[in-house]
Amino acid sequence: MKTLDLIVPCYNEEEALPLFCETVLPIADSLSQTEVRFIFVDDGSRDKTLAVLRELATKDSRVQYISFSRNFGKEAAMLAGLRASSADYVGIIDADLQHDPHLIPEMLQAVSEEGYDIAAARRIDRTGESKLKSVFSKAFYKIINRISDANIEEGAQDYRIMKRCVVEAVLSMPEYNRFSKGIFSWVGFKTKWFPHENRARTAGISKWSFGGLITYAMDGIVNFSTAPLKISLFFGSALSFAGIIYALYIILRTLFLGTDVPGYPSIICAILIIGGFILLVLGVLGEYISRIYMEVKNRPNYLIAETNILPETREKK
Repeated sequence: MKTLDLIVPCYNEEEALPLFCETVLPIADSLSQTEVRFIFVDDGSRDKTLAVLRELATKDSRVQYISFSRNFGKEAAMLAGLRASSADYVGIIDADLQHDPHLIPEMLQAVSEEGYDIAAARRIDRTGESKLKSVFSKAFYKIINRISDANIEEGAQDYRIMKRCVVEAVLSMPEYNRFSKGIFSWVGFKTKWFPHENRARTAGISKWSFGGLITYAMDGIVNFSTAPLKISLFFGSALSFAGIIYALYIILRTLFLGTDVPGYPSIICAILIIGGFILLVLGVLGEYISRIYMEVKNRPNYLIAETNILPETREKK
């Protein structure tokens, strides 16, 4: 019998977890040819998420959990789940049921019988999402696919089921600054996409703010492309060339027409434009240098405060 580990990142999901289990456990039971286990990763929740997980684990032996010492982010939670998994197939699904769990049998069939390595969901509509957020999201996919070698499907979600070989490939990428959508795309493998309509949360509130999404998009661009550095070089070179041309114009104009009173507004505009551009370039460099700084410190992506996964099992995994 094949095995499937479902990784469920959780952050303040005490209200959603009972509903999640009520929905997903019957689906897992229906998979007669596959043994399903759950790896819940509590990302430093401030509510009673950990207490709920403890209770679920006492009632169902298939429930395993990892609890972080503090909030490290969803990327760290997914990484911890992938490291703790040992099944033939590994899936990732959110606890808030925005990912339709009824797709699990079809996704599992795609990787177990149809020859695909990954079965992943992509969102095909943005119902309930603000227009501004939708515009920025579409722009992000167009930009990152144009400037990087990681071709990310528009609307791609973390919701997916993967073969063991894909999980090992993802884990072989040890970077501290992680952008899983880009990593899943970069490693390649044969993928079947499942259209997925936008769903409302069953309980609780979204943990993503607009500012957080902008930061997440910037992480993706910086982590998977050096284009911002090249763009800075291009504009810097163009500005320098324009400055040389203008200097030659001033010299020739002075030789043939004599001196002229310099214009104060033009000088101020030039200073502001050049100064702003210099600060912009320094900011871009700072983004890359800050990531180098975090990488070379070699800190762990997360710290585990509590888990019901046996140490010898984790070492084996």
